[in-house]
Amino acid sequence: MPASQENLDAQSLDRYTQAAISSSREVIRSYSTSFGLASNLLKQPIRTHVQNIYALVRVADEIVDGAAAGALGPNSRTETSSQLDKLEQETYTAMKLGFSTNLVVHAFADTANKTGITKKLVEPFFYSMRLDLLKTKHDQKSFDLYVYGSAEVIGLMCLQAFKQSKIYSVQEQETLRIGAQALGAAFQKVNFLRDLKADFEQLGRSYFPHVNVASFNEETKNRLVKDIKEDLALSAKTIPLLPSSSRKAVVAAQLLFDALNRKIQKTPATKLIKTRIRVTDIQKLFILLKAMIGVTPK
Repeated sequence: MPASQENLDAQSLDRYTQAAISSSREVIRSYSTSFGLASNLLKQPIRTHVQNIYALVRVADEIVDGAAAGALGPNSRTETSSQLDKLEQETYTAMKLGFSTNLVVHAFADTANKTGITKKLVEPFFYSMRLDLLKTKHDQKSFDLYVYGSAEVIGLMCLQAFKQSKIYSVQEQETLRIGAQALGAAFQKVNFLRDLKADFEQLGRSYFPHVNVASFNEETKNRLVKDIKEDLALSAKTIPLLPSSSRKAVVAAQLLFDALNRKIQKTPATKLIKTRIRVTDIQKLFILLKAMIGVTPK
């Protein structure tokens, strides 16, 4: 192939990839105010990589719990499962070829190939998404597997992007791994607590083992809050190891979910199962300001 044609092909691929990245950026703008604000504290190209990861996760979640049900109907379990299977296979193919006709998948594959995200991290995520279609109640084993695939591996994917600008020892990498998984787990558990009523009544799911709306009480709430605090404490230990390109954004996310967990702790169990706890926009901006000026979680 002539060099001029190779250059033209490379330019075409770059243009297509930029369009794919723009589509992923729009997904995060449309679906997550908090995550979007925190990601703005990331330096480039880390910000783009994290947005690309989020977009694929969001699309998969919309297949399982969102837009797909609106199009297919809540009882179209077989077709929903088929759509999730297709997305998973498209993702693996794109990671191998470096191209997909699905813009969000293409953007994710570009990030995966540049940061070293492998199928080893992607496969558990899709496994957990599939569990949402198959399982409505969890024991401790299935809960741990679900949280790992739905949240902890997302933390590990983001960590792959964060680490690109710095070299770490084996011990430091292990500390970062534990922290990334702990932060992902904390995020997921906080969201489970916030959505207890909706998950149980609208989706028929109870994520926490042996916990449901009917039996939820102060003792159960405080036990779960304590578990989240422990996850956040583990995660906080990794922050000094993070490069400056990602540290402020991780601090913002950590402070946000710590604020949510504290608010959950102060909310009576009887109210928690009726109201979705949130942090106000003013509080979010204050948290972002603290992260920007270098405040770190204790």
